[in-house]
Amino acid sequence: MAAEDDTGAKRVIRLKIPPRMYLVPGTAIIVGTVIGLVRGSRTTSLRFLAENVHRPPRTVQGWYFYNKTKNYKVLLGGLKGAGLEASKLGLVASGYVGIEEGLERMGWGEAKEVGAAVGTAGIFSAVYRLPWRMAGRTVVLGGIIGSTLKGLDWGRRRLEAQQNSGRASGAPETPEVCD
Repeated sequence: MAAEDDTGAKRVIRLKIPPRMYLVPGTAIIVGTVIGLVRGSRTTSLRFLAENVHRPPRTVQGWYFYNKTKNYKVLLGGLKGAGLEASKLGLVASGYVGIEEGLERMGWGEAKEVGAAVGTAGIFSAVYRLPWRMAGRTVVLGGIIGSTLKGLDWGRRRLEAQQNSGRASGAPETPEVCD
């Protein structure tokens, strides 16, 4: 039930959460789950083969239990890998969105893409425990990707402005076809 104020109208609490705050980390979690499932199951399968190469089964029943055990271990290893990778990628994506939103709210909206990409590169380097030299390269790559994102955003806004100014001047909305 909603509480009522002095006028008798119901007070309602509304939260406005930008869709990027849950879409980007959610997508990263799904991608991380798929990557972790594949990597974890492959690693577990190879580990099981390596551990049991010296004692292969000799009967039909032995092969049945060998494959059954291997399949269960591969499934468990895949699920463990999926959970690990999903949490890592979800954390990195949440860091990106959080840094970007924080820069926007601090008034640094013009540099939010670059700042978020560089900050995310730092988070990524920490989460995946990269050596210092590789972490530096990752931060530089983050700066390049952030600059690219900023350029794409600038181009999108410029195209929208041109399209809106064309509509305001009464220009036809159909694009010209070039042969």
